[in-house]
Amino acid sequence: MVSAEEVARIIEAYPADRRFALAAMQDMQNEFNYVPEEGLEMLAEHLGCPIAQLFAMATFYKALSLTPKGKHIIKICNGTACHIRGAMNLVTGVKRELNIEPGETTEDGLFSVEIVNCVGSCALAPVMLVDGIYHNKLRVEQVPGIIDSYRAKDGEQHD
Repeated sequence: MVSAEEVARIIEAYPADRRFALAAMQDMQNEFNYVPEEGLEMLAEHLGCPIAQLFAMATFYKALSLTPKGKHIIKICNGTACHIRGAMNLVTGVKRELNIEPGETTEDGLFSVEIVNCVGSCALAPVMLVDGIYHNKLRVEQVPGIIDSYRAKDGEQHD
């Protein structure tokens, strides 16, 4: 749950000028893995602008999400080279491993899955990014091990 104090800390770092709206929303996205509705409301009040204007910005930019994302963001490239080399097999493997569809987040909040158009690594196709780390020339058999490695890292942090 996002607290009003956390949102206020982010918003108050910026002058009450509309040109800082996107930067404030990006900071919320980085901090909470999404832009909370309370954040939009507080930002609209701070900037003195309609919330609809901020909502339009938040839905326009793909880097912003109005729904909570998982701790680990999995992006599967489906550009031409990746598609030809089996990207959809990776999607199937991730769906089987996490029991979610692209665009969804696991119930435990650990993983979100997205299909993206291109990550600019065509020579390494097919490519999957997890938290910005490239996993390339993948085979579907490698997917469970990659996901398990991120689960294990989280288990270490909680001990």
